[in-house]
Amino acid sequence: MEEILQVENLSKSFGGKIAVDNISFSVPRGQILGFLGPNGAGKTTSLRIIMGILNPDKGDIFFNFNGKPSSLDKTKVGYLPEEKGLYEEAKVLPNLIYIGQLKGMKKNSARQKAQKWLERVGLEEYANQKFDKLSRGMKQKVQFIASVLHDPEFLVLDEPFAGLDPVNQNFFMQVVRELQEQGKTILFSAHQMNLVEEICDSIFLINKGKQILSGNLKEIKESYKEYNVNIYFNPENDPSFLLDNPDIQINKKNIGYLNFTFQGDNKINKLIDQITANLDLKEIQASPPPLHDIFINAVQERGEEVDENQFA
Repeated sequence: MEEILQVENLSKSFGGKIAVDNISFSVPRGQILGFLGPNGAGKTTSLRIIMGILNPDKGDIFFNFNGKPSSLDKTKVGYLPEEKGLYEEAKVLPNLIYIGQLKGMKKNSARQKAQKWLERVGLEEYANQKFDKLSRGMKQKVQFIASVLHDPEFLVLDEPFAGLDPVNQNFFMQVVRELQEQGKTILFSAHQMNLVEEICDSIFLINKGKQILSGNLKEIKESYKEYNVNIYFNPENDPSFLLDNPDIQINKKNIGYLNFTFQGDNKINKLIDQITANLDLKEIQASPPPLHDIFINAVQERGEEVDENQFA
């Protein structure tokens, strides 16, 4: 599969402290890659290097917009930075028009597209409001418009859900899906793994500047042989046959209900058949662990620590 971005052996330190430690990854064209990890993991530093804002200590970055490796072409890349990059004292619409012109757009085209996007995100009535008078969530929406206004091939989003309530988070996830359907390639940086794992094709997990886990998201979850299982059954049934199973760890038990973790290496279907044969079931739910848990376990398997408070 053709890659639109390739990062090789990237490293960066500040005052002797390693922020990015020899990471390598690529982003296939047309896919959404989640660049995930806790706050302070090195995500933003990596993206700033990719966008040419910082220079790496070592490593190489290649883009592929025309069928061959090339340097960064900012007219083909949209960037939503973690920090705000618009003029605080300028009004919203002139801000967006100016950014569009910087990316090679004609003024009238930038105006028309900016107005359409403001309508799309519900901010058309704030077009002539000063940027610094907007709420945090509104500012994030305007920043997002600035990143997509010039119709880039490749979109880099650094913490795109910052300042957004759940309704607007879902709205932007829908917008991102639509952009992918239009052929855009998207690199997400975020610490809310539960949000972005819903839309990512592949992931790159980082902790303390180091690569932890990467690859196709579906394949990673399928390879992780652990399931969280909820069963609701007739209270008169006896579930004791499950309590003696060495692959099962009971988490919660009530009359007519069990929640447990199952580690059985491809035996989940056999277990479900056994449960169905022995219990009068009302409902059964079996799901692999969320990406957050996979990340924590992967870090711990390396003998490292992660501060879960940094995911908040």
